[in-house]
Amino acid sequence: MNRLFGLLLLLAGLAYPFAVYYGLEHQLSPRLFALLLGALWLLRALSGGARPGGLWLALAGLGFCVLLGLAGDPHLLRGYPVLLNLLLFAAFGASLYRGMPVVERLARLREPDLPPHAVRYTRQVTRVWAGFFLCSALVSCALALWAPLAWWTLYTGLIAYGLMGALFAGEWLVRQRVRRHA
Repeated sequence: MNRLFGLLLLLAGLAYPFAVYYGLEHQLSPRLFALLLGALWLLRALSGGARPGGLWLALAGLGFCVLLGLAGDPHLLRGYPVLLNLLLFAAFGASLYRGMPVVERLARLREPDLPPHAVRYTRQVTRVWAGFFLCSALVSCALALWAPLAWWTLYTGLIAYGLMGALFAGEWLVRQRVRRHA
């Protein structure tokens, strides 16, 4: 059940910038967004969030929805991608200092016995992803504060995902090269 709510949150996250654009153009209440997103985050929190950090991620999402619902300020709608990027930055960054780095954890799903050079590599990749999410949060924040809604929508709805895909593909290419030379 938690996977279903995770998938729904992912789909809501992908559609969110376009829904905000549409909603602001048609004067939909920010409280409607708060209610819909809040319901998904609440269901995720109540379903057990078994993943590491799942509960605090759900609580942060709920906190944003409560703030949005209480304030009812349409400008706050642009803060959601900033929050998500900061949460991902925190998760990747914190994993470098506590427990196993996120990328190492993912790599061990496929290859449980990683050699030491692979562990070092996954630590570096975790740093890169943390930096990416921090930069994306800063760009999203700047666009939310100072850019037209269309620019914010373009970045948070398309460009950020394109950059994420490019980083993922680039890292995969580098990983293949590192494997050949190991």
